Amino acid sequence: MKKFIFCIGCCVLVISAASAQVYITRTGVIQFFSKTPLEDIKAENKQVYAAVDLSGKTMAFSMLMKSFLFRKELMQEHFNENYVESDRYPKAIFKGTFTGDVDPQKPQVYPIQVQGVITLHGVEKSINTPATLEITAEGLTGTARFSLLPQDFAITIPGIVRDKIARQIDVQVKVDCKPVK
Repeated sequence: MKKFIFCIGCCVLVISAASAQVYITRTGVIQFFSKTPLEDIKAENKQVYAAVDLSGKTMAFSMLMKSFLFRKELMQEHFNENYVESDRYPKAIFKGTFTGDVDPQKPQVYPIQVQGVITLHGVEKSINTPATLEITAEGLTGTARFSLLPQDFAITIPGIVRDKIARQIDVQVKVDCKPVK
């Protein structure tokens, strides 16, 4: 009987430890920047859903395109109506894996390499970028920086504003995730 109770206790500990390796948030932040001599454009989305599974070395992100906020209301309107067509393509999604060892029991910053597929404007594109995962007492913080080309996602920039929008858009990602209990 004692062995049975011990085995059940071990199973509960193993299951608890495994679930502690999954981290989620609903308040991740993705920013993008477009810098040209004529105009700088910055937008921020603070409603990014993210899940990171350390044991499976997988991650997924999802966000509504209409949740990007711009400095100028007209920029936001043009972004949603003319460029990303957020009524037709409401979400952007990333699904991927990462390489690098991350110990959830050892708080520190871990460099990783992320590889996966971004779906934006109805187009899928592979991405491979360096990132970091920081284990803290509260959970996990993930950060990454990379660039995207609008034409890779069939986003057309009209000639009249082409000089105001960078050919390459810089993207920053920051997610503060809590362990799933």
